[in-house]
Amino acid sequence: MSILELHQTVTVKKTQQSQLSEVDWEALEFGKYVSDHMFLCSYDQGAWQEAAVLPYQNLSLAPTTLALHYGQSIFEGMKAFRQKDGRIAIFRIEKHHDRLNRSLDRMCMPPVPYELFEAALTELIRTDRDWVPRAEGSALYIRPLIFASEARFGVKVSDQYQFVVITGPSPMLYAKPIKVKVERNYIRAAKGGTGYAKCAGNYGGAFYPTQQARAEGFDQVLWTDAGTHEYFEESGTMNLLFALNGTLITPPLSDTILDGITRDSLLQLAADLKIPCEERQIGIQELVKAIEAGDMVEAFGAGTAAVIAPIASFSVDGRLYEMPVANEQSCMHRLKQELDAIRYGHKEDRHNWNYYID
Repeated sequence: MSILELHQTVTVKKTQQSQLSEVDWEALEFGKYVSDHMFLCSYDQGAWQEAAVLPYQNLSLAPTTLALHYGQSIFEGMKAFRQKDGRIAIFRIEKHHDRLNRSLDRMCMPPVPYELFEAALTELIRTDRDWVPRAEGSALYIRPLIFASEARFGVKVSDQYQFVVITGPSPMLYAKPIKVKVERNYIRAAKGGTGYAKCAGNYGGAFYPTQQARAEGFDQVLWTDAGTHEYFEESGTMNLLFALNGTLITPPLSDTILDGITRDSLLQLAADLKIPCEERQIGIQELVKAIEAGDMVEAFGAGTAAVIAPIASFSVDGRLYEMPVANEQSCMHRLKQELDAIRYGHKEDRHNWNYYID
């Protein structure tokens, strides 16, 4: 079925009571507001079934729903932006689709055809286009979710799934530099595990050490490798990047590190700006020595929700290290300016990252 044919088969039922008037556009909070509609499609008998855009509503699930017992649940995090000319663009839809299917494959779940993914997002956002914020720095957050919906409590791979997409207006996350704790005990992921997939269990398993760090006064944790706890891997729920003396450095992708779309975009923009880039391991000792030597050092998280989250300080085994204050010449600032210029339509989209909704 072609994309056009699939769009024509998506049933759209609009709400009778919009919640738009309840949104405080001057004080958006991440995850607080949900748009009026949702996309829903079921998988059964080896195929995706009828698809629909419906008024936002609760789902009805049996207590034996397999996802609730055995964790077959994955999601994506994406954004749509209102550009300066008023058009709405989904950022890097194909890259997100690729990652979604890699997560599904790891969790023994059926792939979503690109045509279905594209139709789900575009029909939903067309229906809720007034929910896309107009202020720069904000965006419409998009949350595709797929979970095992078969009602059976025996341990098995599900034969039935629900594909749901919800959206909501979102501000910039981590607007201020963050204070982080280098985690040397708990781990986020191990070799051979699910670290590269966006499965629900990865996030649930990270809550405990993150809550401990917050109780100690930190905003997030810096995850280290499971074997030695020496090499950096991720920053909270974000990829981790450093700039040492003008060279951008990020841990290489592996089965313990998520293939972040923001990370990938920043590396491409760094190449465009002639900023030297290295994808390699970087350890605690290397970072500490650079700071103590007075080198130009930057550290920041990168992800869909936060975009770029500057790290102001980090703690290693109880010792706090302060990072130099970033300025307009900092790598992270230049990269964010370049990324925002493309996503809000101020610069030519040379990499064809914006998918426009008519």
